[in-house]
Amino acid sequence: MFDIGVNLTSSQFAKDHAEVVQRAYQAGVSGMLLTGTSLHESQQALAMAQQYEGCWSTAGVHPHDASQWQDATAEAIYQLAGAPEVVAIGECGLDFNRNFSTPAEQERAFTAQLALAADLVMPVFLHCREAHERFITLLDPWLDKLPGVVLHCFTGTQDEARECLARGLFIGITGWVCDERRGLELRELLPVIPAQQLLLETDAPYSLPRDLKPKPASRRNEPCYLPHILNQVALWRGKDPAWLAQVTDDNARRLFRLA
Repeated sequence: MFDIGVNLTSSQFAKDHAEVVQRAYQAGVSGMLLTGTSLHESQQALAMAQQYEGCWSTAGVHPHDASQWQDATAEAIYQLAGAPEVVAIGECGLDFNRNFSTPAEQERAFTAQLALAADLVMPVFLHCREAHERFITLLDPWLDKLPGVVLHCFTGTQDEARECLARGLFIGITGWVCDERRGLELRELLPVIPAQQLLLETDAPYSLPRDLKPKPASRRNEPCYLPHILNQVALWRGKDPAWLAQVTDDNARRLFRLA
């Protein structure tokens, strides 16, 4: 099992990230991608990926932080991407749900990071929330220049999923699918995703699966809960969990070009 979305730089893991990594591997997680969401956190994610075996990282600026994007940011991300542990540009994209940065700032930073990934011939790790139409419009011109694309933490509609899949995107599924209230639509579209385009993630420390039993004392999600997400997705897809674990692990290693 490969967890493609771990926010190990989060302050929620500040005191015990070594133990978090250890628990993940004891639970059967075979690899983790540590998410960079700003220049500072991309630097931190790289340092952690260098510290822990079986970890890699992304380098990029999340749409929430897009107002911080400058030429100097682009140069710094470019330099980070030269490290062998950095295997994707991102997390980048659009988030019109909260607009912590203006739509114009988000679009500027998103396009700049797509251009950077194309120049470096690197995959991109993308975010889209309530911005699908504009997201696709900005992404389309770059698709033939990028070696791979994953839309992580997918929470869109079935039509949106089909549009992404038709373009060859991988889809990242989190514990959101385990929410008996908000995750039902996502659960219903699981069969739409071809196995070869499916990736699994916890998005830890966020998106704790609501159906975990026993419920953790803390609401903090951890990569050690990835097996639970895998088992639930396998159940709803009608597949063997061991088979799905191998397929999604292979997908991650193919997308991020890992040995």
